[in-house]
Amino acid sequence: MGQYHALTARWQNARRAIHWNIAPSFTFWRPADWWDRFTDAERGRFALWLPVFMGAGVLAYYDLRFEPSAWIGAKFSVAAFGAAVALANRPVLRAVGFSIGFAALGFASAQYATARLPPMEADLPAQAMIVTGTVRAVEILSYARRITLSEVELSEDAGSRARGSREPGGLAPNGQTADAPIVPGRRLARTARFRLKTGDETPVATGDTVRVRAMSRPPLPPALPGGWDIQRDAFFAGLGSSGWALGPIDVTSRGAPDGLTSRLQWLRETIAGRVTAVIPGAAGAVSATLLTGASRSIPEADHAAFRQSGLAHLLAVAGLHIGIVMALALGVARTLLALSERASLFWPAKQIAAVLALIVGGFYMVLTGAHVPIVRSFAMACLFTLAILAGRQPVSVRGLGLAGIALMLIAPYEVPGVSFQMSFSAVLALISGYETLRPWLRRLSGKGPSRKMLSYAAALALTSTLAGTASLPYGAYHFGHVQIYYILSNIVAVPVTALWVMPAGMIALLLMPFGLEWLALIPMGWGATVIIAIAHFTAALPDATVAVPHMPEWGLAVLSVGLAWLGLWRSWIRFLGVAAIVAGIVSPALDRPPDIMLSPDAGLIGFRTDQGLLLQQVRGGSNFVRDAWFTRWHVSDAAPLPASGTDASSTLTCQPDRCLFRPRDEDAAALLVRGPSRPSTCDGVAVIVSAEPARSVCAWPSPQAVDRFTVWKDGAVAIWLEPHGARVLTDREARGDRPWVPHPPKPRPRPVSNLPIAPEDEGER
Repeated sequence: MGQYHALTARWQNARRAIHWNIAPSFTFWRPADWWDRFTDAERGRFALWLPVFMGAGVLAYYDLRFEPSAWIGAKFSVAAFGAAVALANRPVLRAVGFSIGFAALGFASAQYATARLPPMEADLPAQAMIVTGTVRAVEILSYARRITLSEVELSEDAGSRARGSREPGGLAPNGQTADAPIVPGRRLARTARFRLKTGDETPVATGDTVRVRAMSRPPLPPALPGGWDIQRDAFFAGLGSSGWALGPIDVTSRGAPDGLTSRLQWLRETIAGRVTAVIPGAAGAVSATLLTGASRSIPEADHAAFRQSGLAHLLAVAGLHIGIVMALALGVARTLLALSERASLFWPAKQIAAVLALIVGGFYMVLTGAHVPIVRSFAMACLFTLAILAGRQPVSVRGLGLAGIALMLIAPYEVPGVSFQMSFSAVLALISGYETLRPWLRRLSGKGPSRKMLSYAAALALTSTLAGTASLPYGAYHFGHVQIYYILSNIVAVPVTALWVMPAGMIALLLMPFGLEWLALIPMGWGATVIIAIAHFTAALPDATVAVPHMPEWGLAVLSVGLAWLGLWRSWIRFLGVAAIVAGIVSPALDRPPDIMLSPDAGLIGFRTDQGLLLQQVRGGSNFVRDAWFTRWHVSDAAPLPASGTDASSTLTCQPDRCLFRPRDEDAAALLVRGPSRPSTCDGVAVIVSAEPARSVCAWPSPQAVDRFTVWKDGAVAIWLEPHGARVLTDREARGDRPWVPHPPKPRPRPVSNLPIAPEDEGER
């Protein structure tokens, strides 16, 4: 017993020694000390997460499959903010309240943006019509012109009804009833956009009233479930119809722009016309893009070179451009004020120059169309100017967050778009990266031309690396490819743009009222030619663009959280975001693409095999849908279905009127019907696929049929073949019942005979 007490005493003494002597050396592992160090390093940083929660609320609204109650977002926002204020003495609960409040605020902002717009045009079929309206914009394309009309009036074309429908039950190829009535003189509450015929040189300007015979159609549905939602973009753009002219345009009356928006559009068109009159070809189109924001006139080959070289951001007027413009304005204003002794001695020259630069930047933003990237940049420029006036740090993550909140309140529908995502990710990486690497950059700076050139080259390379790398995953998600040499091309092209092209363009704008713009436009055209040459040279390098597998939505969400985590925190905990970024990058390996897809008109039916993509194309098909499928399936080409026999992968066996597809031995099979066929047994077949109605191909019990009727009602279809059967996802199931999703079409009722009934014979009474 004495030995037991002696051992116990020794153990207690050892514990005291560890507690008082050894434990203080490892204070990092003590929870209390670790939390104190974390809170000291991250003090005030939690507020930077509030815009992230707001963006999550916006995305939550657009990801719903149903339209929520009108005031649910506002109610939750008010309740959460009220709870946060009431719990001011409890920091953790207050933080939770503000997080929920900002998420609900983003949700409410998205709801309001939807509610303030007119509904989509109902029962608008795809057919030739006589279109009358007022021109609101004229865009110069690389091969034609495109006009946007308001106060649109539609009337039926005389020959549209005569063609009728070739589908049973009155089904039209676009998923509408072929004889859907169009009331003569019907006015659309939304705008319409039409491409004029190539070679039609009729003078058309903003404000004119025009009349044209055109093929009109509602906005197209997505090419595949979960794909780019063109109808949602058209809904928030106020667009109700689009198409192409079938004849020359007729200007019924000339008019002048009647509003601020129309006048600005007229000014853009005038500037673009005067630029291209001096600078012909692609250089003129690029120059006009930098000054007006309209990039439609750039030839497709040159546009592709900009995309493949990583220079597409030069054509999307954004922070780089407005930064150059404001820097030029700031430098000129400071120089002019310095020429006056009184202004230099008694006026706040720096603050006055900053305000003048902000005014010039605002005019440039409006002139170029006020797109998402430049609005974000101008909002940060406003904060930059306020910081200069107040003597505070001009560039910070806090300013980026305030710009994001402002933009999400104004245009929340931009959050799911590639422009918003690439813009904010790039700027967050730039601010956070320079904040972290500033001590190393200061070591490079010094006296002498060589040190200054080295410092400038390092800063330029770092800027291209940070911005390009941060925005790369979003470009990969939306476009399916990444650029390899974007750092190389930007190191050369950005200085040319900043020091040559943009200054010449600003001088040209100042000379335009005097008719002397050619003095600056000619050098600007030379610089634009150099940029185009850089784009083509980089795009021609081996493997300049690499296709990447499709990243699922959850992978992009995880990557975005990781990027925000890495950029917003200061302490070592920020590096945990790298794990989330890596998880998002490898998420395509966990995504299984569909085995079969049908286009919205059933003109294309694709089958994924180990050897590539097999494609059935009827009635022309759609190149846009086909390219979207290539991106989703990570392929570059497709082979036609074999007329008979087995394909190279031995997964598809065809006969003249049908094909049996089984991608894996353990999975169920799909039957493709491609010709007239009598009912037969379908043992092992989980789904029937056909470009035509195919409801009675198999004897009872018949498997599920995905055919022309299916896509007519529910849009594009994706099918996964699994051991227990087939999993079918339609576009309508993927998007749900939302204001921008058209309601299911109703078949045309069968005509009822109105022949008079023969009177009864007198003898039969």
